[in-house]
Amino acid sequence: MNKELATALMVLVLGASHVAAQEVTYRNSIAPLWKAQCIACHGAPSPERADFLLDEKGYEARSQGPRMDSYERFIAFIAWPDTGALMRRLDDGTSPNAGGKPGNMNQYLGSTAQERAVNLKIVKAWVGDGAWNLNRWNKRGEVPAVTKEQLDKIKVKY
Repeated sequence: MNKELATALMVLVLGASHVAAQEVTYRNSIAPLWKAQCIACHGAPSPERADFLLDEKGYEARSQGPRMDSYERFIAFIAWPDTGALMRRLDDGTSPNAGGKPGNMNQYLGSTAQERAVNLKIVKAWVGDGAWNLNRWNKRGEVPAVTKEQLDKIKVKY
């Protein structure tokens, strides 16, 4: 193998490994972010989703949200049954149907506007290109129901 070909091959391999290292997955990006920013209210002591829904105001008064300490629990707030819940709560207010108002959990994505923006970008990249929307499973008010095309864009790699 000549030197130019070997160099080109090495650049290609290193470039590919760099891209793979940058892939946003639950394990390498979302779980650490969740542990840093969300575990206090959504960890193991928190109620399961169904229990939370039975006494939402009571749990919120105790600073407890629904339990989201696993990939499977987390996905319930993105795809189904609480379609778009994560997006509605973490959104910065710039998405369609947000009305310019950030979601109630956006403030917990970081201690500064810059940190929140960076962390939101990570979560949006994980959800999938074009998958970030505030729609619910069923239409509510002016917000339309999620479409099959929108659901098909959700990637959320483990």
